[in-house]
Amino acid sequence: MKKHMLITAIIAVMVSCNTKETKKENIKKEDTNMNVTENPLLVKSTLDYGAPDFTKIKDEHFMPAILKGMEVQNEEIAKIVENIDAPTFDNTILPLEESSKVLDNVTAVFYALAGANTNDKIREIQKELAPKFSKHTDEILLNTPLFERIKTVYNNLGSSGLDEESKHLVKEYYKNFVKAGANLSEEKKKELKDINAQIASLSNDFGKKLLDASKKGGVVVEDKAKLKGFSEEKIKSLEKDGKYNIQLINTTQQPSLQTLEDRGTREELFNKSIKRTEGGEFDTSDLVKQMVALRAKKAQILGFDNYASWSLQGTMASKPEKVFEMFTNLIPGSLEKADSEIKEIQAQINKDGGDFKLTPYDWNHYAEKVRKSKYDLDEEEVKQYFELNNVLEKGVFYAANKLYGITFKKRDDIPTYHPDVVVYELFNEDGSKLGLFYGDYFARDSKRGGAWMSAFVKQSKLRDQKPVIYNVCNSPKPAEGEPALISFDEVETMFHEFGHALHGLFGDQKYASISGTSVARDFVEFPSQFNENWATHPEVLNNYALHYKTGEVIPDALLQKIKNAGTFNQGYSIIENLGSSNLDMQWHTIGVDDNVEDVAAFEKEALEKMKLKIAEIPPRYRSTYFAHIFSGGYAAGYYSYLWTEMLSHDAYDWFKDNGLLTRENGEKFRKEILSRGNTMDYAKMYKTFAGRDPQAEPMLKARGLK
Repeated sequence: MKKHMLITAIIAVMVSCNTKETKKENIKKEDTNMNVTENPLLVKSTLDYGAPDFTKIKDEHFMPAILKGMEVQNEEIAKIVENIDAPTFDNTILPLEESSKVLDNVTAVFYALAGANTNDKIREIQKELAPKFSKHTDEILLNTPLFERIKTVYNNLGSSGLDEESKHLVKEYYKNFVKAGANLSEEKKKELKDINAQIASLSNDFGKKLLDASKKGGVVVEDKAKLKGFSEEKIKSLEKDGKYNIQLINTTQQPSLQTLEDRGTREELFNKSIKRTEGGEFDTSDLVKQMVALRAKKAQILGFDNYASWSLQGTMASKPEKVFEMFTNLIPGSLEKADSEIKEIQAQINKDGGDFKLTPYDWNHYAEKVRKSKYDLDEEEVKQYFELNNVLEKGVFYAANKLYGITFKKRDDIPTYHPDVVVYELFNEDGSKLGLFYGDYFARDSKRGGAWMSAFVKQSKLRDQKPVIYNVCNSPKPAEGEPALISFDEVETMFHEFGHALHGLFGDQKYASISGTSVARDFVEFPSQFNENWATHPEVLNNYALHYKTGEVIPDALLQKIKNAGTFNQGYSIIENLGSSNLDMQWHTIGVDDNVEDVAAFEKEALEKMKLKIAEIPPRYRSTYFAHIFSGGYAAGYYSYLWTEMLSHDAYDWFKDNGLLTRENGEKFRKEILSRGNTMDYAKMYKTFAGRDPQAEPMLKARGLK
C-alpha cells in the first residue's frame, strides 16, 4: 500500500477453528436456516478462475456462509486432534492448512466488500463477527492437543524427508502458534482469549467510527467563490443540491488544500480533517486508550515487555530498538531538509503579500506555488497528461509487459461488485493463463479511505487455484462524461498497488497460507514501492502520459520538470511519515504500568521525544484516526513503509546497474522476489537477488536527503 494500509486475509494465514462446544455458542438458529446449496458463497463458482459471482451474492448470504466455514473448519480440526496415529505432516499440518479453505473463500469476498463497497448490513455483520473471529482464531492457536501434534512434526523435521516449502510451512505454523501463546498455561490462555476478543471488538468500533467521521465530516460550501482554484470540472463533481461537498480522505492533509485559494476554506477543511475523531459523536480517544492498554497486557502475558517487542517477531527489523535506530538515523537529515522547505514556503507567502505565519493548512497550497516557481511545474498542467485509463493500460500494464512479458485482456463478462470496477485476464509470455485482476479506482461513500490490494482467490498449487487479485484506490470520480484526470501522486499510487498485485499474481507456492503477499509487514511493501519507480521511466512515461485532448506525448521539458521536482517537499513528506511511524511505536512500547489518561497529551510528548513536534508538519495520521494501527493489521508495523522504501530504492539501483527495463532483469526479480512468497528468510531472499545486503544510501539520495 501507499500511505495506507495493505488489507490481507489474516484469517487464512492464522488458520482458525473452534471446538464443537464453541461452535454451538457461535451459531444462531436464524443464521443456519439457509440451505448450503442455496448459498452461492458455499458452492464452487462456475466463473473463470473461481472468481466470485456477484450477480448471485447477496448480503444475507454472508453470515450463514461464514459460520458454515467455521463449522467445517471445526470438524477438520477435531479430526486432526482425535487422530490416534503419530503426528506427521500428512495427518496434521496438511489437513490444518486445508481446514480453512471454505472460510477463506467466503471471508475473501466479505472483507473485500466491507472495505470497498460497504453498507449498514455489512457493517452490522462485521461488528457481530469481530468477537466470533477472535474466539475462532484463539480456539485453534491456543488448542493444546493440536499444538502438541504440530510440535512433534516440527521437532522431527530433520528426518521428515519433506521438501523445503513443506518444511517452511511447518516452521511457520509452529512459530505462529508459539507467538499466539500456545505454550501458556490454560489459565493464561483463557485470559488471553478474553483480551483478544475485546481488542477485536474495539478495533471494529474504531473502524466504523472513523468511516462515519470521514464520511460525515467533510466541508459543505455554499458560496462557489470559496472554491476558487478548483477547475470547473472539479466543482461540478462536488455539486449536490446546489451546494458543494468536499469529502475527507483518511490522511491528515487533504488533496484539495493544494489548489483551494480561499484561506478560510482551507483552514476549515484542515480542522475538519485533523479533528474528525476528536470529541463529539465520533471520538475514538477511549478506544485508543483501551486498545493500547489491552495490547500491553497481552504482551505481558506472552512474556514481552511491550506489544511491539511481541509483534516484531518474524520481521526483518525483529525488535523495537532497530526501528528506533532507523528513525534516529533519518530524523536529522529530514529535519534539516524540512527546515529549508519551511523557509522557502514562508518566503513565498511573504512574496504574495500574506501577513501570516505558515500553518499546516497553508503548506500544500504554497508549496505548490514554490514548486511552480522553482521548477515551473503546474500540477493542473501535469494532470492533463494523466488520464486514468491510459495510466492503467499504457503505463502500469505496459511496464509489467516489458519487465515480465505478461499480457492483458479486458473481461467485460466477469461480474463485479460495483459498476466502476474493471476486470482483466492476465497471461504469461508463453500464453499460459496467469490470473484475473480487478481495478476499483474511484472514491465513493461506501469505500474506506486509502488504497490497497488483496485477493478474492489466493494462488495455491495444492488447491489448484490461480490468483484473482484486486486493487482499490480513491481517486476523485469525474462528472459524467468528463475524463478521469489524476495527479502524479495518484499515478504513483496505481503503480504501487499493482506492485502488490504482481506479488500476489506471481506467487508460485503449493500452500495458500504462505503464497504471494503472505509475508512479513516490513517486506510486503517492498515489491509495491519498487514498482513505483517505473512511473517515471522515460520509455514507460512516454507511452502513457498522453494529453487527454490532443493525444500529445508529454513534452520532454515537462517530464524533466517532474523529475527535477522529485526531491521537492521530501523533508515534509518524510517528517509526516516519521511522525506517524513514531506514534505507532511509542503507543506500542508502553508497558502495563503506563497509564495513558489523555491521548492528545501522549501524542504531543511522543513527538517531542523524537524532535518530531513541528507546528507546520503534523503526522500523516493522528492517533485518533490512525486506521493502520487501530483498525488494520499494522500495529507496531507502520515503520515498514520506510523500511521497505530502503529495499525498493536499493533494488532499483541494481536495475540501473544492469540495464533497467529489460525482460532479463524482470525475470530475475520475478524469480528471486515476486514468486517466492513466504518460503525463506527475507534477508537471504534479497541477497540472493541483489548479491548484496540493502543499503540506505539510494533512498537518501532519492529523497534528496544526501
